[in-house]
Amino acid sequence: MSIEVGSKLQGKVTGITNFGAFVELPEGLTGLVHISEVADNYVKDINDHLKIGDQVEVKVINVEKDGKIGLSIKKAKDRPPVPEGEQQRSGGRPQRPRPYNRDRGGEPRGVVKENFEQKMARFLKDSEDRLSSLKRNTESKRGGRGARRG
Repeated sequence: MSIEVGSKLQGKVTGITNFGAFVELPEGLTGLVHISEVADNYVKDINDHLKIGDQVEVKVINVEKDGKIGLSIKKAKDRPPVPEGEQQRSGGRPQRPRPYNRDRGGEPRGVVKENFEQKMARFLKDSEDRLSSLKRNTESKRGGRGARRG
């Protein structure tokens, strides 16, 4: 049996480093589970998740020409399928599609289409407000002893 990308195998943790764990596979080959492939959540210390001698199920994610085998523990776990119309957000909560307001040409609710002149006018006003605020704050810091020079 050769090691193929996508296959799930049982292996034994033979070594742990700060960047991952080495796993011995059935044919005597060794692969690396990178620290980012150990668990679904952030792994600060791999020793909190794995110990030398642990039996783990891994999925082969890549086999390089020089013989290096990339493994994943988190991808080997069977997950329930995500319901139709919901995407997975990075926080783990499902994200539902947002409703669209058809009155405004399919734009998401609350988004008003602006033409170029309106965008430029808004930009100019914001820019002038920021500039005046910056001038106010820098002028008060100039000069010594609280007196303004005129």
